[in-house]
Amino acid sequence: MTLRPWQPDDAACLFAAVQSTPDLDTQLDRSAVHDVDAAMAFIRSTLAWDPDSGMCSFAIDVDGRAVGNVGLSHIDRRHRTTWLAYWIASDGRGLGLAGRAAAGVASWAFQELDLFRIELGHRLNNPASCAAAKRAGFLPEGIERSKLEYGGVRFDVETHARLATDPAPALDLAAVSL
Repeated sequence: MTLRPWQPDDAACLFAAVQSTPDLDTQLDRSAVHDVDAAMAFIRSTLAWDPDSGMCSFAIDVDGRAVGNVGLSHIDRRHRTTWLAYWIASDGRGLGLAGRAAAGVASWAFQELDLFRIELGHRLNNPASCAAAKRAGFLPEGIERSKLEYGGVRFDVETHARLATDPAPALDLAAVSL
């Protein structure tokens, strides 16, 4: 597994992931990825890789195929913080990819972007995301009540964070390839 910027050639993989993984509606706008051309536009606009703009999205690449995303957003250079999010298509789940990807991007961000604190959050009804966060070395910090809304329903979110001074997780980190 490697982490790399999304490419226009990944549009078919993104479209397939959205079509085969209904719960991605909570991560991205399904209507914005309604065909391969729209997926290509989504890659260019939403999954851009540009640390200077405060956003870096990485395709989680397994054997030359994008099976998920791990991204940084709201990069704050003054406070040296960012927000991390990830998703995995249904056919890539259960393989430990999210935890390895999150840990790999965190390590890269600490070293290459000189960040100090990386936060993430997951809905309380998503224990798999919680497990991935913990495997990646992100410690739980608390519950934010009714933080997110999807389809008119509010969800409580558990926030996790990892500091540059925290011990590295005992995982085989995903390699970042730029």
